[in-house]
Amino acid sequence: MREELLSIIEKNSRIGIKDLAVLLGVSEIDAANEITNLENEGIICGYHTLIDWEKTSIEKVTALIEVRVTPQRGQGFDKIAQRIYNYPEVKSVYLISGGFDLMVTLEEKTLKDIAAFVTDKLSTLDSVLSTATHFILKKYKDHGTILDKNDEDTREVVTP
Repeated sequence: MREELLSIIEKNSRIGIKDLAVLLGVSEIDAANEITNLENEGIICGYHTLIDWEKTSIEKVTALIEVRVTPQRGQGFDKIAQRIYNYPEVKSVYLISGGFDLMVTLEEKTLKDIAAFVTDKLSTLDSVLSTATHFILKKYKDHGTILDKNDEDTREVVTP
């Protein structure tokens, strides 16, 4: 039941307990208790709303910043990752494979805001060796949701 429950609420966190229970074939109390257990165990970490900011008048710039660091003795990458994710501007931090060690995601109002963060905060940390910043120009799909839905062509086909 756990895996199925998690799959359902990952796609739709607004699903009601009654509908969830029906999909799982369990009682509403069992479904609610399992959600509470998953929250208490830290498996469900939060509930978020996916917003297509391009459809609003609010300006947002998203950047992916690759960071190469020197791991701390006895602590690996965890200590520097913690220092980075504690900045409120940071949306996510991942340990990655390849030429860089960490991937940091930022969302700010302007390119200058992101550049200032990288220059004034990220690059000044002792363990940071280098960074590479990539700006998201357009999101086609995010968190499994297609954002770039092409309107179906409803024109009539004309043939000679």
